[in-house]
Amino acid sequence: MSFQQGLSGLNAATKSLEAIGNNVANAGTVGFKQSQVQFSDVYANSLVGSGGGAQIGIGTQVSRVAQQFSQGNVTASNNPLDMAINGGGFFRMSDNGAITYSRNGQFILSKEGYIESASGQRLTGYLADANGTVAIGAPSELRIDKADLAPAATTNYELKLTLDSRKAIQPAASFDPTDPTTFADSTSVPVYDSLGNSHTLRTFYVKTASGATGATWTVFATNDDVAIGYVPPAAPVPLGTMDFNNGGVLTGTTPSPLVAAMAVTTGAATPFNISIDSTGTQQFAQDFGVAKQLPDGYQAGTLTGFSVSTNGEIVGRYTNGQVNILGQVILSSFANPNGLQNIGDNQWVETAESGVPLTSTPGSSGLGAVQSSRVEDSNVDLTAELVNMITAQRYYQANAQTIKTQDQILQTLVNLR
Repeated sequence: MSFQQGLSGLNAATKSLEAIGNNVANAGTVGFKQSQVQFSDVYANSLVGSGGGAQIGIGTQVSRVAQQFSQGNVTASNNPLDMAINGGGFFRMSDNGAITYSRNGQFILSKEGYIESASGQRLTGYLADANGTVAIGAPSELRIDKADLAPAATTNYELKLTLDSRKAIQPAASFDPTDPTTFADSTSVPVYDSLGNSHTLRTFYVKTASGATGATWTVFATNDDVAIGYVPPAAPVPLGTMDFNNGGVLTGTTPSPLVAAMAVTTGAATPFNISIDSTGTQQFAQDFGVAKQLPDGYQAGTLTGFSVSTNGEIVGRYTNGQVNILGQVILSSFANPNGLQNIGDNQWVETAESGVPLTSTPGSSGLGAVQSSRVEDSNVDLTAELVNMITAQRYYQANAQTIKTQDQILQTLVNLR
């Protein structure tokens, strides 16, 4: 009599229950991927010439424990550093230079500014310089630079106006920025020098010519209420002129573009020149209006927070209203993820069976997108696992019954006289 089949069945049912129990235990583990025990039948080596139809198997064996890398549900969190991968790929982690891979995106910021898992592995990616330019190359441990954002001087000013064609013609020579009767309209905007000091650039518009073919407007400017280009009581010097056709369309400026030279005494670079882009400015029989007023440049700013975009860019927000890229999260994928070795603590490592990693930015090369302030739940289906547990229990009972029956038959043979 042989107890081999029943014993192997008991072992198989035990392994299946172990896998189910591990799945159930990790039903609340972020990024966990459930396992499934797969079995194969076992046959003894056949003698040459024996008929294959007469073979009886000698039981079952575990062929492999396969992890199911299906997508888990994505739920919201209050931590901006929490990240969920929606799609394929793994976070690439560094543990003192040893590379591991994970689907658990619960991250914290260490005192040194590194983005770390709860067990201390550091998230890797591409670093960005102070200007927010990401350096694509060898992945590095991501570190958030909390330094203030340096100021940037204003160099360009997009200004789209509607001038009132009904305004009377006035002599440019009589312009006085302190006398509203000497100009038609004006507008002002804050601009910044190289140290981030704020200044007010005000532009003035005087209609100096008009006829059947169009009109000409002369533009003056002040810097913090100080005339640009001349010192009163000297004759006023304009920035230039704007020409319109008889349809009210701007045909050009002289010079092109108009430039305001901002002289400052703050210790910043002086003068700093601001090019005024007047594209789209027009002249109609309606009240003066400003359609666009967009100068570049900004003050220094302090980091107030950050978030991660779907393509993995870590975007910092500053008190001056600016945003700046602080780094780039990367993901890795494998030709055979089931070939990865699970080392616990939500980590896998590369093996010969998994193949080499394909590493790139989220959303490219078949990799999933990254969702900030989100976590990927375990993909364990508790209902299915509880049903599987009942089934595995029945397998165990049935195999135990096989052993019991064979024991009874053997006892009957022993009792023969």
